[in-house]
Amino acid sequence: MKRNTILIIILLLWSLSPFLWQVYTSFSTTTSILKPFSFIEHKWTLQNYIKVIESNPPFWRYLLNSAIVGSTSTILTLFLAIPASYAISKSNNHQRKITKIFLFLTSLFPYVLLFLSLLEMARKLNIGNNLLALSIPYSALSLPLAILLLSSAFQDLPNDIEEAARIEGLGLVQRMKWILFPLIAPATASTAIIIFLFSWNEYPIALTWISKSEMITLPVAIARIAGSSVFSVPYGAYAAATVLGAVPLMIIVLLFQKQIISGLTQGAIKG
Repeated sequence: MKRNTILIIILLLWSLSPFLWQVYTSFSTTTSILKPFSFIEHKWTLQNYIKVIESNPPFWRYLLNSAIVGSTSTILTLFLAIPASYAISKSNNHQRKITKIFLFLTSLFPYVLLFLSLLEMARKLNIGNNLLALSIPYSALSLPLAILLLSSAFQDLPNDIEEAARIEGLGLVQRMKWILFPLIAPATASTAIIIFLFSWNEYPIALTWISKSEMITLPVAIARIAGSSVFSVPYGAYAAATVLGAVPLMIIVLLFQKQIISGLTQGAIKG
């Protein structure tokens, strides 16, 4: 037991150390950051957070922009992925395998190579500086992985459940609403978190599609803070911004941790 406890502590420290270091840096003065292990001379400050919160536009606006993009992308992706996943799960083995291989290869494709094409599309369609339009490429990039995860969830469901509902006279929409969707809710929650995290953290597309300062997303805003000074890097303000940006994600994960764990482990044990 002691050995397992020690291993757990080591893993926790290894996982949390980058975030803890950012928290430590965010409350430190510039002089203290340059001498991080001088605990006697260390000075704590809230100026880094005050500087970030009182920025113009206000920092909460960047959080709201990222939340809008992330929520819209997640809803759009799930709206398209759920029916597609159901159709794949009901196809024959040969078609299902070919489709999943294609989706797997698509999900591995580096989307940075699509950067210029997406930029040209935004220019021709005149959809730049539009947070809702930004969800279109995000959803397209998230869709292959979402379909893979949800099709596996549908496939793990016993056929007898849906067959019984069909005998009772329930149509496809009714079966999805009252039976199938509640059963795959854990997998849907974990998939939604993955999509939201990608949309929340995405940088290159947001950088080029959005040019108005009041509409930029959180990663772009944090990058601007890091490059706001020519002669020095504002490490304290940068760390404070990253901590504030991570707090909403931590709250989401804590609120939906049961659904996430259940969705990730669904199908791991199949009797």
